[in-house]
Amino acid sequence: MKAITALTLFCAMLWCAACTKEPEKPKARVPLPLGMSASAVAVQATEQGTRAYQSRRFDEAKTAFEQAVAAAPDFGEAHYNLGLVLFAMGDNDAAHEHFIEAANLAPGNKVIWDSPALRQYGNPDPSIPKKKVEYQGKKGGTGPGIH
Repeated sequence: MKAITALTLFCAMLWCAACTKEPEKPKARVPLPLGMSASAVAVQATEQGTRAYQSRRFDEAKTAFEQAVAAAPDFGEAHYNLGLVLFAMGDNDAAHEHFIEAANLAPGNKVIWDSPALRQYGNPDPSIPKKKVEYQGKKGGTGPGIH
């Protein structure tokens, strides 16, 4: 009987300790630099936007990141950065569009895909048209791969 009481008391103490643990703080969201193949205008606008974002001057950051997107529309990082500032400003619908565009343009970028800003939206919008890739199988044939 004493063993059951001691075990119950021990489990209750562990449970209480687990309940009082502070939740982890989310990682700070930071703008991403553009790749080396981006134009000088886009890189400069991104650097300017990053400084403004980090100083919490969101209107200035938004303008700079919009310039970066205009100069480098095919860079996922540019859309991600604009999404970050829009999200910080509370324009969640516009931010959502840029986060999804960023994820589609940079499918291998773990920072974009693993960010709390994108994760809260779940999977990309199913209404966005996807490129259909046919299975080529071995030696370029079509079908399930068994010939």
